[in-house]
Amino acid sequence: MAEKLLEIKNLKQHFNVGRPNMVKAVDGITFDIFKGETLGLVGESGCGKSTTGRTIIRLYDATDGQVLFNGEDVHGRKSAKELKKFNRKMQMIFQDPYASLNPRMTVADIIAEGIDIHGLAKGKKDRMERVYSLLETVGLNKEHANRYPHEFSGGQRQRIGIARALAVEPDFIIADEPISALDVSIQAQVVNLMKKLQREKGLTYLFIAHDLSMVKYISDRIGVMYFGKLVELASAEDLYNSPIHPYTQSLLSAIPLPDPDTERTRKRISYDPKVHNYSENEKLEMREITPGHFVYCSEKEEKQYKAQYAK
Repeated sequence: MAEKLLEIKNLKQHFNVGRPNMVKAVDGITFDIFKGETLGLVGESGCGKSTTGRTIIRLYDATDGQVLFNGEDVHGRKSAKELKKFNRKMQMIFQDPYASLNPRMTVADIIAEGIDIHGLAKGKKDRMERVYSLLETVGLNKEHANRYPHEFSGGQRQRIGIARALAVEPDFIIADEPISALDVSIQAQVVNLMKKLQREKGLTYLFIAHDLSMVKYISDRIGVMYFGKLVELASAEDLYNSPIHPYTQSLLSAIPLPDPDTERTRKRISYDPKVHNYSENEKLEMREITPGHFVYCSEKEEKQYKAQYAK
């Protein structure tokens, strides 16, 4: 049985934007991530997926709930030493390769920043050898080390961001829409690089994106978010071939197909939350409809889904 690396339990991230307004960006989600897998997290803009990633890595303090990494509570009280150790094991690749790199630092200093903080290099020579090795790992070369971020394309900058994340030898990487700011021709290169690094280094990913076709390509399992809630979680194949929640069906129906004839006649599915018609006393939770396939629904819907999707 696969070993759990990360356990998310009833995680909430609420932002007070002025009384009486409260934005429930993440509203009580629960899921696990297993060692060596890629969990894709998808949903439309504003659904809370990026906030989920930032809360997991403690860029935001959680409003409620738990994040357990290797059994340790990420949001519990920690000393500076403990936080430093945690920060080495969990890294993030950011969405914007233009804004996430310091324009005043050379590529070598950007990549080596984590190496310096954690004291991983034995000296200046070892430091530069590590930088050169990381550049080569992400498809760049050592001549790039003394250049500045503005001298690189978007795809190259994202590779630098990946090298920076790898520099401290993490176990887990949160990739927050790492390809959304890149040209389509470059996106596949970056995703293929991430898959290659995962195989070679045994990495575990949380891959956050809104491009459903690319998420299917890289992910083992996929979670779908809607307005702060996780509404469906299943293997990539199951989710695409047998979507259950009406919102997931709506998202998948919006993916364009390469066949013009099929595309002309294909019907889009629009999602209306009123389709559920919940009563006040109905309990909504993630329920297993088919093995490994979970849907956020009521007990009544669970029975309907099981009758409809029973295999």
